[in-house]
Amino acid sequence: MAFQTIAEELNELVTNWVKKFENLPPPTISDRRNSQDRSIRQIVGHMVDSASNNTHRMVHLQYRESPVEFPNYATFGNNDRWIAIQNYQEENWSVLVNHWKFAHLHFIHVIRNINTEKLDQQWIADTNQFVSLKDMVEDFPRHFKLHIGEIEELLNQQ
Repeated sequence: MAFQTIAEELNELVTNWVKKFENLPPPTISDRRNSQDRSIRQIVGHMVDSASNNTHRMVHLQYRESPVEFPNYATFGNNDRWIAIQNYQEENWSVLVNHWKFAHLHFIHVIRNINTEKLDQQWIADTNQFVSLKDMVEDFPRHFKLHIGEIEELLNQQ
């Protein structure tokens, strides 16, 4: 998938979902839980963390020697620690939605400006697991849609 196509797809998803998020009632965003025991607030917070961490990876991968050692915040339950430490469950919903929106809009901006000569640069995702800049960007929409799907499931609960 071309990066421009990824950027356009993500931009459309962000635009549509910001409107949906803004109209959700407090009990819906706070009380409904997915299979990981995360509320919509916490899923949205996790998506902020993902956009932020991946933005930093994209930047590092364009100037550091490959493979890049960069913390994988998602391993060993650390992403749940990030959610808890930042207390997304209690953050002002409007602030969180705006943070989500702008973190992803900035991510989109950065992928539109990637130096294509650096696409093969890799970061060490885990023991003997290397991920290229190209693969990381191309996989991001899948991860984004996975969490949007979780939110949709929670919204469809009765």
